[in-house]
Amino acid sequence: MTIFLWILLIALMIATLVALIRGIVTFLRTTEADLKGTGPSVAGLKSNKMMQARIFFQAMAILVVVLILALSGRAG
Repeated sequence: MTIFLWILLIALMIATLVALIRGIVTFLRTTEADLKGTGPSVAGLKSNKMMQARIFFQAMAILVVVLILALSGRAG
């Protein structure tokens, strides 16, 4: 069980990093035309979506860490 949680934690950390990098790259590609346009741009919406995914993956990683700590406290 603990090995599975460690693998899950590593996968969530990698997913967090990927979502962060993709969100930053999308944000940096925002052009002046996107900023002057009316309403949210496609790049802005994609950047927001990636940052929301990052927050989700971070929250899941924190929950897995708490679970690992709780299980290791019982075993010790």
